[in-house]
Amino acid sequence: MKALLILALIIPFGFTSAQKIGELAPEKQPEIFPNNGWGVDVMFGEGGFGLGTFYRRSFSQNITGFIDFSISETKDEKEFEYVDYFGNVFTPFKENRAFLLPVNIGIQYRLFTEGLTENLRPYVSIGTGPTLVITTPYDEEFFSSFGRARAHYAAGGYVGFGANFGTSKSNLIGLNVRYYYTHVFGDGIENIINQFRKNFGHFYLTLYLGVMY
Repeated sequence: MKALLILALIIPFGFTSAQKIGELAPEKQPEIFPNNGWGVDVMFGEGGFGLGTFYRRSFSQNITGFIDFSISETKDEKEFEYVDYFGNVFTPFKENRAFLLPVNIGIQYRLFTEGLTENLRPYVSIGTGPTLVITTPYDEEFFSSFGRARAHYAAGGYVGFGANFGTSKSNLIGLNVRYYYTHVFGDGIENIINQFRKNFGHFYLTLYLGVMY
């Protein structure tokens, strides 16, 4: 009788212990990153090389606002560079060099928050704002040509897709692809003789490095 009583006490306890062992571990809480970010953009595009800077402010885990500024060259899609017998590079019929200086304000939305690790944080972004376009005569030396620079006013923006890498709470590293669209007011810009551009777009691959705080 005593043996049966002991078994009656032990068996339920054993089942209870087994159930506890089989319980799922609690889900890992998402990483909380600093709200502010600042850094530089290194841009590689159809029009050439560019540099920029940005500031970001997180409003939630998924939504971040930003403002950025960049300088890059823009070329007409009809421009083709040639190299002569002496190694000189030239573009036939080119009238002006053109440089874009856009200021964009926009929103960045993080994707797949629940499905990916914090090492890879993809997002989509959209920005818009005013753009200053500077043109300089192509037939003059690069730096001295800025003495005859002309300013043109434009508006534009971009859509992009990219990702932040790593789990550092201080360093900000990432890569994105953007498509910029620009509308120039007035007569447009003349990259090639007698051909004026008012609406055009470019793709850019951008590497950015910065800090979070």
